[in-house]
Amino acid sequence: MKQEVLLCGCTFHTKRFHQSHADPGLTSYLIRLQTEGTCTVIVEGRDYALVPGDLLLLRPGTAYELRIEEDAVGPAPDEAPRIISGDYYMFAQGDWLSNWWDASAKPWRIHIEPGDTILSLWKQIILEKCRIKEDNVELISHLMRALCLYLERIVSETSPAYNKPYISARMKRFVEAHAIETFTVEEAARHVGLSVSRAAHLFKESYGKTMIQYAMDIRLSGAVDRMNYTNMTLGQISDSCGFRSYTFFHKAFKEKFGVSPAVFRSNLREKQLSARSKPLE
Repeated sequence: MKQEVLLCGCTFHTKRFHQSHADPGLTSYLIRLQTEGTCTVIVEGRDYALVPGDLLLLRPGTAYELRIEEDAVGPAPDEAPRIISGDYYMFAQGDWLSNWWDASAKPWRIHIEPGDTILSLWKQIILEKCRIKEDNVELISHLMRALCLYLERIVSETSPAYNKPYISARMKRFVEAHAIETFTVEEAARHVGLSVSRAAHLFKESYGKTMIQYAMDIRLSGAVDRMNYTNMTLGQISDSCGFRSYTFFHKAFKEKFGVSPAVFRSNLREKQLSARSKPLE
């Protein structure tokens, strides 16, 4: 089976970065989701600022550049490097993807609520691409198709109508944008023009958890990503994910995953080493 997913990953930028596909343009399809911080993309010569939740769907031949600027303030000498921009990306090709792309009108840029399923599928593709064995091409292909279909559902359900799902989604975006900072339920309620009690009830009704619980899940998910894809120390991870102390991070992490951050990272590295050391069959 021909390889469809050419490159797939998750990046956290702490320094200036520039990537250009301006001439002759992209050679494959690009799907990119901004998850943290901000960046600038230049598409067909026009600049656009991206924030968490912004999804790009770009065809081959599109003139595309990515620019990430240095943090103007920068961390203090004893602080962890600040994440300027974080994203999930996938470069892919193939007949199925071309047919899916042409089957319905798709915006090249849209703000979405990705949810756990989307990120889990993306992470699984990344892990499979890291494996040395070549017999997982078909599995990666199916995961890529599932990711595209889920993205299409989310895009189709995104609506500017003033209704409960839309208001809930706005609060969810607010929490996601401020999860690693200090925010209050009052601020989230004010953002959508609701009372505190109504906002709290609507969020819990829509997502099955409180805003604070959801923010905690985002912080812990970010911590796991940093353990997986960076060499940051656990203390730096704790700071960069918005925990007020390492003790609080340790307690919250163990309550969520059943083991300490150190044990969790050790287990991750053992699995990665084991996957890379397996001989080809």
